[in-house]
Amino acid sequence: MNKSVLQTWDVFCKIVDNHGDIGVCWRLCQQLANEHALKVRLFIDDMPAAAHIVPQLNLKLAQQDIAGVTVCAWPNEAIMPTAIVLETFSCGLPLAYLEKMVAQQSHWINLDYLSAEDWVADFHGKPSPQAQQPITRHFFFPGFETDTGGLLRERDLITKRIAYSKDSQAQSDFWQNVLGLTDLRQIQNSLKISLFCYPQANVPSLLAGLHSLDQAVTLFFPASLLHSAADLFPDFARGAGLSLRKHNITVQPIPFLSQAYYDRLLWSCDCNFVRGEDSWVRAIWAGQAFVWQPYIQEEGTHLKKMQAFLDRYSKQASPELSTLLTAAHYAWSNAKTHDSKIFTELMQALHLAKEHALAEANRLAKQPNLLSKLLSFNEKLIENKV
Repeated sequence: MNKSVLQTWDVFCKIVDNHGDIGVCWRLCQQLANEHALKVRLFIDDMPAAAHIVPQLNLKLAQQDIAGVTVCAWPNEAIMPTAIVLETFSCGLPLAYLEKMVAQQSHWINLDYLSAEDWVADFHGKPSPQAQQPITRHFFFPGFETDTGGLLRERDLITKRIAYSKDSQAQSDFWQNVLGLTDLRQIQNSLKISLFCYPQANVPSLLAGLHSLDQAVTLFFPASLLHSAADLFPDFARGAGLSLRKHNITVQPIPFLSQAYYDRLLWSCDCNFVRGEDSWVRAIWAGQAFVWQPYIQEEGTHLKKMQAFLDRYSKQASPELSTLLTAAHYAWSNAKTHDSKIFTELMQALHLAKEHALAEANRLAKQPNLLSKLLSFNEKLIENKV
């Protein structure tokens, strides 16, 4: 293969639910195209769902160029594979496409889910020869240690976050022009919390814990979930606009945000409740206190995944803070518990949680990011094969 051929990538994304998969894929494809000048085709099986993350999509077109990336509908039999094929989250590849990959000896990498579990390092980068086809699939696992695939992070992300933290005008513009909020004094004087969670989250205990605070609280909540507001926020009265109020808490519905604006929300809040994978990683880079809710799995597998993360994330924290963060994560992911005290204690210790979050973000930012590791891994495959 000549070098120009190796500059082309095909990325496959199946949107299962919650848009986390397309969120990761879209960030990664933009990095490939814009930071490394590679030609990228992103194949998506559900264009209407993808439009939530990529609003520029024209649903009438089967192929279009957006932000340096060629976005395509799931391929038909006429599509020829590129030299590098990135399957994401074991989504599967079309059989006709796979057969053409075999014929032209494409490199096949599967980008898997992020986990902090010990087994990740053992399986990262391992080949998987296919029994049905003479081709090898390689597994690439993101992770938190240097012997894994790293974390997805744009080259200038930390620089942008620091600049935003020092720019009061940019912050005011975000509150007013993006979220449409006019009472900046109320925002500035309140404890700001973003709330992005699965339906199983322990919202009642969180609210009870926040009600115990001697401080105004603003909860930023997706407006798209307002249909469930009566269940999540019972006895809350209607405030200004679509907001809801009860005692010291204001629930402020916000529109679906672009990825760039969602980053700003995370940067702007004092504590972020996040879920899944994409918002979890962005909360880590935000350098603010956060509580993560993993995707619910059978037999409590998600709790094992959460504990593995907490073991690594809290390694440099004080014993007291480590215990507090662990308790808050478990309370948030267990709606059957009624321990609201832990959330009160977390809010009272936010300055310590923020210091730790910022230190962890800076520590992890010293490691190579996921894309740089992915490119290095691919180069090794080429050296061994070509």
